[in-house]
Amino acid sequence: MKKSFTIIIIFLFFTSSFSQNKLGNPEVDPIQIQKTFSDWSVYQSKKIMLSRDFTALDFSSKEISKETFLDQLANGNFIPIRLKSEANEYVYKLFKILPKTDTSIKATINQIGFDAYKNFKMEGTAFPKFSFKDLNGNLVTNESMKGKIIVIKCWYIHCTPCIREFPQVNKLVEDYKDRKDIVFISLAEDSPEQLKTFLARKPLSYSVIPDMKEYMNEALHLNSFPTHFIINEEGMISKVLPNFESLEVALAKESKL
Repeated sequence: MKKSFTIIIIFLFFTSSFSQNKLGNPEVDPIQIQKTFSDWSVYQSKKIMLSRDFTALDFSSKEISKETFLDQLANGNFIPIRLKSEANEYVYKLFKILPKTDTSIKATINQIGFDAYKNFKMEGTAFPKFSFKDLNGNLVTNESMKGKIIVIKCWYIHCTPCIREFPQVNKLVEDYKDRKDIVFISLAEDSPEQLKTFLARKPLSYSVIPDMKEYMNEALHLNSFPTHFIINEEGMISKVLPNFESLEVALAKESKL
């Protein structure tokens, strides 16, 4: 009986090891990455893209829904680590946050989990009704944009990450200039006068709509900038994204549908 029990334990161990290897090992040491906040922050900013499509695993390597994964990040004691996989595939697994881990790491994870969960829940819903005038006096409404893919960048003048990605989003507009079915719009908190002065120094290729602070707060419930939306031809939110890198991938996918 004792021998049989030992065989079962060995079998389970190798089965677990095989399963982990099949999925890929963590690309960083889950314990080491929790040593300092700076190490985690650099890794998280470059490797953890929660707005993308990914395979989600809980701490026991069981596959779970993206919604459940994000909910546990927002409300639990887990750290997300990417498993080694193909460059265009994302597999994230939850690991336990250690008792002595810097509380700033846990707070940051809970926040990015909360933001990603909120954005995920917006996907598949109708974009709120709008009727805006851009800096050139052009009227932009839900009806006028019907049948088009709309890319929306939400930002404000004093948002450093928002401005830092200007060259990248401008190139994106250039890349899609022949696609008449794709429209690029930006919602800015600032006044027309402030924007005209600022954009004379730092051009943005999107159509710019001023005085959008109230709309972004009350209709879109934004608390993080920049935020990008991709709205499909039916006026539904296809993706909500926190940075250019995720936007570029999502738009390439949406524009092929």
